[in-house]
This record gives sequence, C-alpha cells and structure tokens, in this order.
Amino acid sequence: MSGTDAEPTVGKAGAERRRFRRVRVDLPARLFIPSDAREGPCTISDLSPGGAAIVCEIIPDPGTPVILYVDGFGRFEGNVVRRDGCGFGLAFVCTPSKRERTAEQLILFLNRTLVDDSVLQRQERSNHKGFAKYTRADGQIVSCEVMDISVGGVSLKTEVKPPIDEFVLIAQIAGRVARHHADGIDIEFVGQEKSAEQAAHQINIVRA
Repeated sequence: MSGTDAEPTVGKAGAERRRFRRVRVDLPARLFIPSDAREGPCTISDLSPGGAAIVCEIIPDPGTPVILYVDGFGRFEGNVVRRDGCGFGLAFVCTPSKRERTAEQLILFLNRTLVDDSVLQRQERSNHKGFAKYTRADGQIVSCEVMDISVGGVSLKTEVKPPIDEFVLIAQIAGRVARHHADGIDIEFVGQEKSAEQAAHQINIVRA
C-alpha cells in the first residue's frame, strides 16, 4: 500500500479509534505482520474497543496491516495509524459484535483491578439520591440521577436508556443494564459485592 493510498484509511481509522474510550493497561501481547512474516513480543499501554497503543521493538509503517494477540483479550486485526519513538498506534478492523465483546472485557478488567471485592452477608438498600455519571460501552458519558443503591445494583433516573444487557461503568463499578423503568434504568453490578454505603461512596454522588 502506497503512502498516498494509506492516508484516507489512516485518517478514517484514527477518527474511528477516537470514538472509543481508551483504558490505560499494561498487557503482554504478540505482534504478527503478515506482509513480511515478522513477529515478536510487545506490550499494550492503552486499549479500547477501537484500537490500541503498542510498545514494541518492531514498529511497522503507517497503513501496515497487522495481527495482535493480547493476553486475556484474544486476537485482533488492524492497521497501523501512527508511529512514535517506542511503538505505534493501531486501529482495529473488526465487527460491531467484536467491539462490544472487547468493551465488555475492558469493563470487567477495570472492575477486577480497581474495585475492592469485599464480601457482604446481607442485601441492604440505601436511599442515597443525587447526581452521578455513567459510561456506556462505546465511551459515551451520560449524566444521571441516582434513585437508590443496593449491594447488587443501582437504579438511575436518566433519559438515555441503553439496551438491556449492555455493559456500563459507573465510577469504577462495572454493571449490566438489567431493566428499563419509567424514569430510567436499573443496573446490576458485575463481578463484585459491596454494601450500599460503599457503592454510594464510590459512585461519589453529588447531592441535589
């Protein structure tokens, strides 16, 4: 692929990549370049459903198609969109369902690394009310009002109602949209247990 031919692809890929929320990570991976059969180890320094920043001794030219195997996330195909001193940026070429799976994996990754997995013995509820924000799988940040919180989830007043089963992130707490109601959505926390007080503190509710 010539430099001229690569420019529209690179520009489009860069815009696509910026649509997605990037997460700082430190993940081992392996790079393979089909055009010349080069391969080698690398490290992922940030990751999103749309692409990745890669630290690697092998730095392909912009526009080069590559295959990436990321530990814990699987196989990705993509095109190099930029080079820097110690690595390069990659825009993934994948289906919408693959992006959704990657977003879910990233939310669960954040949940495992940032959320305390304390164990509780009772299902308590709290009438904490106030304003907060949640992040959708595609990176959209939505303002909302917290109606109540339990050890298992949170009920939000919001005009934006993501589809049932979409994964979201509220503070650093991962959740799944469990149901819609007249005023908004109910989110079920994923992969951890907290008291209502702990969840309210972590969500950092702003009092009305």
